[in-house]
This record gives sequence, C-alpha cells and structure tokens, in this order.
Amino acid sequence: MGRGRVQLKRIENKINRQVTFSKRRAGLLKKAHEISVLCDAEVALIVFSHKGKLFEYSTDSCMEKILERYERYSYAERQLVSTESESQGNWTMEYNRLKAKVELLQKNHRHYMGEDLDSLSLKELQNLEQQLDTALKHIRSKKNQLMSESISELQRKEKAIQEQNTMLAKQIKEREKRVVQHSQWGQQDPGLNASSFLLPQPHPCLNIGGTYQQEATEMRRNELDLTLEPIYSCHMGCFAA
Repeated sequence: MGRGRVQLKRIENKINRQVTFSKRRAGLLKKAHEISVLCDAEVALIVFSHKGKLFEYSTDSCMEKILERYERYSYAERQLVSTESESQGNWTMEYNRLKAKVELLQKNHRHYMGEDLDSLSLKELQNLEQQLDTALKHIRSKKNQLMSESISELQRKEKAIQEQNTMLAKQIKEREKRVVQHSQWGQQDPGLNASSFLLPQPHPCLNIGGTYQQEATEMRRNELDLTLEPIYSCHMGCFAA
C-alpha cells in the first residue's frame, strides 16, 4: 500500500519536528542545487530554524548578487504597480535594502575573520577558503611587484653612484699627475735660470756685408769677457786664500 498524504500542520513533538526539519531542509537544498545545475538558473535559498539558526544556499556563493538583483527587480515591479505612495515606500524599501546589504557584509566580514563559522556547510567553507587563497595570491603578487620595483630602483641608484665614483677617481688621478709634473718642472727651473744668467742671449744681427757681422761678433766676445771676468777673479781669489 502507498503512503497516505501527510497532513500539513505543526508537529507537536520536538524530536519529530527537528528530524523532519533536517530531512526537509536537506531535500530542499538538494532540489535547489538540482534546478540551478539542470536549468542554469540563479537560485538563492534562505531558511531560519525555529531557534533562529540560518541555513542558506546560493548559486556559486553569489547570494549578495542575487539579493541585489531581487531588490532591483522588486523595486522596478513596485514602481510600475504603484506610483502614488512612492515617497514613503521608496525610503522604506531603500532602508530595508541597505540594511540587508549591511548585514550581509558584516556576516561576510566575520566569516573572513574566521568567526561565526558554525552555520557554514562544507561546501561554503571550501568556497570561503578558495576566496581567501585567491586574495592571498593577489596580495603576494602585489607585494612581490613592489619589492621588485624597489630593488630595480636601488640597483639603478647604485650604478649611478659607482659611475660617479669612477669619474671622481679619474679626476683625482689626473690632478695628482699634473701636480707631480709641476713639481718636476719646478726642480728643473733653477739650473736653466743659472745657465741663462751666465750665458747672455745673443743680440740680433742684420747680415748686411761681412764687416758688420765681424764687428757684432767682436762685441759679443767683449761682453762675454766682461761677464766672466768677475767670476774668474772671484775664483782666483779663493785659490790664493
């Protein structure tokens, strides 16, 4: 014999009511998943137990998007149906929409912080873990990018400083070389000055005829004798002493 139709009324026995709730809830979530997969539909299911515990299901964990779509659709429908009480109704609806959105964001934030995880199923925990892993990958990628850019900038500065140091060292070597050359020339100058003092410079002569040239030669000899005579006399005096 087939089962009779179950009479729809509140189950008075608490144990039977809890067992029935668990079974029907699992069947309802299964049906929601099946219709989302078979019909490619976006499904959002929210169930509160008599103790206030939340059970929910959403396609690909996009409950927030589905709720926002529902709010937009219901808002558009209400706008088309009634336009008379739009002032008070719009503010009330907007308040309810924002309140639901804030509660959902607070709930997601608690989940991301590792709080209130008792109400999540295994699949929801896996989706949450996947979202956190993806966020960590983005954070690490951005951190590595910034570190790489910082290292490249430091390497560029180091190269510029090395080139500047090389240029300064080259300039210092050139200056030291010039100082050494000037000191060597300074040591050679006294001998050259003395020889130039003892040997007078020849006077320019104009080669016009042999007589003038001979006279100029005789004059240079006389000047040389007059120049060397005090030196010879000084030396001779030293020998006599």
